[in-house]
Amino acid sequence: MKVVQVMMDHESISGGADAPPNFTFAFNDSNFSDRVLRIEIVAAPPDSKLDVEGSTAGADWARVKKRRRADRNGVEVLDGASMAGITTDGQEEQVMIGNLHDTDVEEDADAMVEEFSPQAMQSSPGLEENIQGQHSWSSTTAPVIRTRIVHISSAILAAKSPFFFKLFSNGMRESEQRDVTLRISASEETALMDLLQFMYSGEIQAQKPSTVLDVLMAADKFEVSECMRCCSKRLRKLPMTPECALLYLDLPSSVLLAEAVLPLTDAARLYLASRYRDIGRFTEEVMNLPLAGLEAVLSSDDLQVASEDAVYDFALKWARAHYNKLDERRDILGCRLVWLIRFPMMSSRKLRKVLTCNDFEHELASKLVLEALFFRAEAPHRQRQLAMEETMHKRFSERAYKYRPVKVVEFDAPFQQCIVFLDLKLEECTALWPQQRLYSQAFHLGGQGFFLSAHCNLDQQGSFRCFGLFLGMQEKGSVSFAVDYEFAARMKPNWDFVPKSKGSYLFTGGKAVGYRNLFALTWQQFVSEDSPYFHDGVLHLRAELTIKPKLTSVLQGS
Repeated sequence: MKVVQVMMDHESISGGADAPPNFTFAFNDSNFSDRVLRIEIVAAPPDSKLDVEGSTAGADWARVKKRRRADRNGVEVLDGASMAGITTDGQEEQVMIGNLHDTDVEEDADAMVEEFSPQAMQSSPGLEENIQGQHSWSSTTAPVIRTRIVHISSAILAAKSPFFFKLFSNGMRESEQRDVTLRISASEETALMDLLQFMYSGEIQAQKPSTVLDVLMAADKFEVSECMRCCSKRLRKLPMTPECALLYLDLPSSVLLAEAVLPLTDAARLYLASRYRDIGRFTEEVMNLPLAGLEAVLSSDDLQVASEDAVYDFALKWARAHYNKLDERRDILGCRLVWLIRFPMMSSRKLRKVLTCNDFEHELASKLVLEALFFRAEAPHRQRQLAMEETMHKRFSERAYKYRPVKVVEFDAPFQQCIVFLDLKLEECTALWPQQRLYSQAFHLGGQGFFLSAHCNLDQQGSFRCFGLFLGMQEKGSVSFAVDYEFAARMKPNWDFVPKSKGSYLFTGGKAVGYRNLFALTWQQFVSEDSPYFHDGVLHLRAELTIKPKLTSVLQGS
C-alpha cells in the first residue's frame, strides 16, 4: 500500500505524462538511493558574503568580482572536480536662443586565477584512493568545519550532469564505491544543496539575485545545463539593477555557461544601454562603469548624444581616467573601445584630431580615418549595403543623434567655400509636425561654426504649415561674418539638385537666416506619397556657403 501511495504521489507531482520527470520524493531518501554523498565544508573567506541588493559599484563590485572568481576555483570536488524679423526676398532672420551646439567637448579626459574544471577529472594525476573505501576529491588543506551526508541516486545525477556521469562511470575502482566525497567552502553550501534538489525536482528554491547567481555558478561547475538555463530565466524575471547587470556581464566564460546565460547577458546589456541612453545625465555614473558596462552603453544605436564626436570624446576621457599608463590605454582603445566609436559618422574636424591623438597608435588612427573617409565617399546605396554587412560592431550605422550628421566639402580658392549635404528620412520629417525643429551637426567655414535647421512652421502669412530651412552661426558675440548661401534639393524626375533659394547675409552670433516655405508647398503636400522631393524615403538637401571679403565690407557699410 505504501508503494502504491508513493507512486500516486509521484504521478501527481510530475504533472502527467507530458511534464518532465519529478523525483522530489526520492531526494535524500535512502530507500531510493544507491550512494552516499559526503559534503565536507571548509571555512569561507571573510569577504565571501554577498548581497546584491544595496551594493554599490565601488568596493562591493571589486569584492563580488573577487568572490566569484575564487568560488570557481574552489569546488573542490576535488581534482577538478564572466538646439524676428522678415527680410527681403522671402528670407527670414531668426534670433536663436541659447547655445545650440556645444561641440567643444573636453578631450582630456585581475590577477590570473588558475581554475580547476570538472572536465579534468579523468586525466588529473592528483587522483588518489581513499583507503577507507570512500571516493574523495580535494585540492585544499583547509580544515573541515562540518560534514553533510546526502543520499543520492547515481542514475538521476548522472542523467542531469555530465560531471556526475563521468564520476560514476569512469571505469575506475572508485566509481564502484558507495561513498563519494566533495569538499566545498561554506559560502557554496546552500547553492550546492539547491542544485542537488533541482536535479530531482527541476525547480530551484533561490529567489534573490545573489542566491540564484550562486546556484548558477554551482550548476556551471557541475555541468547541469538545465539548471543554468532555469537560473538565467529566473534572473531575467527579477528586477534588474546596475549592480546586477554588471555582475551578469562579469560571469566567467565557459562554452556551456556562455550558451546558457546568453539571454541573461543580453538582457543586462539592454538594461544598461537603456538606463544610460541619455549619457549626458549620467556622466559620473557611466565614467565609473567597468569596461563591460561601458561597452554595453556605447554599443547602443539609441544612445542620445549630440554627435559621434561626443562618443569619441567620452571614450577617450574614460580610458584616460581608468588607464594611467599609455601602453595600457592604447591597448584598451585599440582592441576594445575602437569598435564602439563610429568614425564614419564623426565630423571632419574631429577626424583630423584623431590623427594627432597620442592615445592611438598612429598606424591605427590613420587606418580608422581613411576607412571613415572612404565610406563617406561611397554612393548612398553602397553605404546602406556596408551598414547591413557590418552586423557585429555597427560602425557604419547612425545612432539617434540629437544633431543630424552632414557631409561637407571644403574649398580654399578662389574663395573660402563649403558645400554641405544633409539627408533627412521621411520619418524624421513627419516627426517635425506640428512645430518641431531638427538641427544638423556643426560644420566650419572661415574658422566659424555653422549649422542647418529644418522646421515645421507656419508660412509668412500664417496660413498653413510648411517645411522651412535655416542657416545659423554658432558663435555668439560681436563677430560679423558675411556669407553668400544657396539652398538646393534633389527632385523628380531626374533627382538632380535643383536650387530653391539663395541670398547674402551678414551673420552675427546666435542668429539664423532662411526660408519658412522652402518648397512653396503645404506640409501635407510636402510629405505626401507623390511628393517630388523624397527619393526612396529620403530628402536630400544641399547648402552652399561662400565667403567673399568685399561682400562683408558692403553689408557692414549698409
